Amino acid sequence: MKKKKLDTTSDQGEFMTTNQGLKINDDTNSLKAGARGPSLLEDFILREKITHFDHERIPERIVHARGSGAHGYFQVYKSMAEYTKAGFLQDPSVKTPVFVRFSTVAGFRGSTDLARDIRGFSVKFYTEEGNYDLVGNNVPVFFIQDAIKFPDLIHSVKPEPDNEIPQAASAHDSFWDFISLTPESMHTIMWAMSDRAIPRSLRMIEGFGVHTFRFINAKGKSFFVKFHWKPLLGVHSVAWDEALKISGKDPDFHRRDLHDAIESGAFPEWEFGVQIIPQEDEHKFGFDLLDPTKLIPEELVPVQRIGKMVLDRNPDNFFAEVEQVAFHPGHLVPGIDFTNDPLLQGRLFSYTDTQLSRLGSPNFHEIPINRSVNTVHNNQRDGHMRQQINVGKSSYHPNSIADGSPAQAKIAEGGFSSYEERIDAHKVRARSKSFMDFFSQATLFYNSQSEPEQNHIADAFKFELGKVESVEIRQRMVNLLTQVSIPLANAVAESLGLKAGKPIEPINHILGADANPADYKPIKVKSEVEKSSALSMANASKDSIKTRQIAFLAADGVDASDFGNMKKALLAAGAVVKVVAPKNGTLKDSASKEIKIDMSFLTGTSVVFDAIYVPGGEKSIKALLSEPDAIHFINEAYKHCKAIAATGKGIELINQSYVGAKLKSGDADAKAGLLTDLKPEAFIKAIAQHRFWIREKKDKIPA
Repeated sequence: MKKKKLDTTSDQGEFMTTNQGLKINDDTNSLKAGARGPSLLEDFILREKITHFDHERIPERIVHARGSGAHGYFQVYKSMAEYTKAGFLQDPSVKTPVFVRFSTVAGFRGSTDLARDIRGFSVKFYTEEGNYDLVGNNVPVFFIQDAIKFPDLIHSVKPEPDNEIPQAASAHDSFWDFISLTPESMHTIMWAMSDRAIPRSLRMIEGFGVHTFRFINAKGKSFFVKFHWKPLLGVHSVAWDEALKISGKDPDFHRRDLHDAIESGAFPEWEFGVQIIPQEDEHKFGFDLLDPTKLIPEELVPVQRIGKMVLDRNPDNFFAEVEQVAFHPGHLVPGIDFTNDPLLQGRLFSYTDTQLSRLGSPNFHEIPINRSVNTVHNNQRDGHMRQQINVGKSSYHPNSIADGSPAQAKIAEGGFSSYEERIDAHKVRARSKSFMDFFSQATLFYNSQSEPEQNHIADAFKFELGKVESVEIRQRMVNLLTQVSIPLANAVAESLGLKAGKPIEPINHILGADANPADYKPIKVKSEVEKSSALSMANASKDSIKTRQIAFLAADGVDASDFGNMKKALLAAGAVVKVVAPKNGTLKDSASKEIKIDMSFLTGTSVVFDAIYVPGGEKSIKALLSEPDAIHFINEAYKHCKAIAATGKGIELINQSYVGAKLKSGDADAKAGLLTDLKPEAFIKAIAQHRFWIREKKDKIPA
């Protein structure tokens, strides 16, 4: 019997249509009330497209599937009543419970934590006025300007549909095909190719609300606001080579790190920051506040740190809490409201729709992790998995049977009221011409990076585009980079065997079929600031080694004094010490004291540590010298620019490594972050610097 052919459809040479067969004129812009106005509910093309997208996968999230989470609390430093009537931002004595979920975007639930990717950073505030969700990322901007393109972006970055390769990776043709044809993505792609996309820890990432929102005070006065989370541990990354190795050695690296830090009492902390812009200053900048591909440089509007969040409790059940938590940017409290950002407007539909698909019921708000701390009262009834048992005869409004209950709340009683923004515009599928600056902030970001960070961005492009098979796509992308930085474009082009040329006219790819490109010329905007120090991790806080993981390489006979003195000093500074030895179990130091071994060289690896220490002890060093893995451990840590220390006989192990050869050659750079016969205070100071990038790429290190 002949096997029935699968139902296949080719889109080659066909017009785009809706699922009802209607030809689509503009698949690039949602229907709005004016080019800068709000998106309209009647946009059936947008709703059909996003509805289908939201229901593509069950049961894991389509995006942000790989997540970690924790409970904690938030406290405001002082009342923000001048700007907002939001209750949780009024009283410094009140602790508002929170649940935070961190995530990668592109990978499936079982993918690695160390993929090069944007990280989700979403906070659910359980306030007395209802749940408020601040659903953000660890970068302040996004790839696209209009929500109608979100399915296209994610389709491009997900594994390619013919072979489902690659997993949790953007280094493939379909992603860069989309990006090279979507110039509005250039700012965010610079962040994605930077070290921000491979963080050292979830406890060391910034968080951003991405969109411009509104604060509204009790008098009804509106302010534009951007939200920030500033980690008190500073913002730090791993090296790309480390990320690749950690993905193989410990793909749960970030999840484990967050869990273990909280379990040990080293609670992660962030300060909550806001950039507040008066309503009358909406158009004072060279960019549009409603454009989600733009940030506000902190030199123009400083970030006010108004409160602190502490994560102090791990989930009791990962699935029940981390997997079932449902965030939504439309979960608001009085005093916070939306703007007409077209990406935000689309998210307001998408998040409810995707939770209906994932969690299977309109009652997902009754799952314990999603429940409001105050009792819910409305006329919604029944539905799959209903838990609340409502009493009484009425489930409608108005009613007299229940004396009109539940009643509508006046604004003075805490009732939510949307900001009364005047809208007087034509219904159009269009993009605001003020959104047409694609490159100025991409250049600002690149120029704000330190030299090592710029080198890492170039290397990321070389790696990613080196995986792209289509030479045409590679060339298009290199040409686009000329609009950001000529040196960057040339460096990437040389690695790919290309020459950077003039980019294609970028505007044609973001317009509807009948739009006139002449009406939408790209804007050339000179940035108000040439460099922004807040954009470089080189300027991150480097005054603490709290929770830093330090490997002690040791074996039987390790010098008791060296080992004990250094461990005592490091623990007092808040670091974590782990003993790595030739075998598991225990070892005895030179004073015959038994020491627990945390891992052997078989299971231990330098890439999961922040620094290396080799204490003395003739017997110990003799054993380590016979272990090739011990030598490799040091070489690899040196390659990744980490602080390395040794005392007494421990220096002999250093001398037998590649590092020793560098020292003997008199290379001054080799000494950066390498300390011998030192006081613990010097090692602590070196660890706090995070990395010594001056040694990077000096030569080929055998590790």
